[in-house]
Amino acid sequence: MPEYRRILLDGAVVETVREGEELVAGDGRRVKIDDARHLPPVVPSKVIAVHLNHRSRVAEFQIKLPATPTYFHKPTSALNSHQGAIVRPEGCKWLNYEGEVAIVIGKTARNISQAEAGEYIAGYTVANDYGLHDFRDTDAGSMLRVKGSDTLCPLGPGLVTDWDFRGKYLRTYVNGELVQDGSTDEMEWDMHYLVADIARTITLYPGDVLLSGTPANSRPVQPGDVVEVEAEGLGRLTNHIVTGPAAIRGDVGAQPTESEEVRSTALGGDWEFRGIRPPKRG
Repeated sequence: MPEYRRILLDGAVVETVREGEELVAGDGRRVKIDDARHLPPVVPSKVIAVHLNHRSRVAEFQIKLPATPTYFHKPTSALNSHQGAIVRPEGCKWLNYEGEVAIVIGKTARNISQAEAGEYIAGYTVANDYGLHDFRDTDAGSMLRVKGSDTLCPLGPGLVTDWDFRGKYLRTYVNGELVQDGSTDEMEWDMHYLVADIARTITLYPGDVLLSGTPANSRPVQPGDVVEVEAEGLGRLTNHIVTGPAAIRGDVGAQPTESEEVRSTALGGDWEFRGIRPPKRG
């Protein structure tokens, strides 16, 4: 399966093809993968994410899925890359990982059928749909700050074409410990359904990204943690958590909160056991 990566090479943005443990530019220059400065593998005009899709996540929240999927938007200013730093703003504490597979559109799609959708997909990459749940009380409907704050949409390491999404494992690790262990087979709505659904009313352009949902066990991470998401056949996306250089401004807008809604969501939707919390990591 061909894999393409965008990197910064000699001060310029360069598209490369992976050959073993090296990345090869169009002019023949080669760089070792471990030495490359990665960029997001695509430049989308928009990033759209499905709310809930993996059955293990639905069971964890003790809810029922709606008849059809619902979505939210992550602004492109949230884009980040393999090996990039994920910023948890000072004064916030409920930053959760969510390992996912990202669908990348290959050609303009509008009003297409589910059967046709595969023809409009360029390939897939790994994503981590981080959530800053400190703002969930005010942004639960839009998820704008929860999911759209700067750095919270890392993609990578590369774009893989000719990848069959069926029957693939999806795993997340924090500091080397397995914390999410799911499969694409537990998705209620598959990749082709999601593309066709969105394209009914929203034109999808080449490079656009759709995030396909996360399995159970999204939990908070702390500054200093290293988070890796691995999708079978797509590689491993690695990021580290840092504290932002400045606190959330207090002179305008809603402030971070720590309500039962925030805590239960960040800690896994333990609605049945409100007030009974697992031990804190670290």
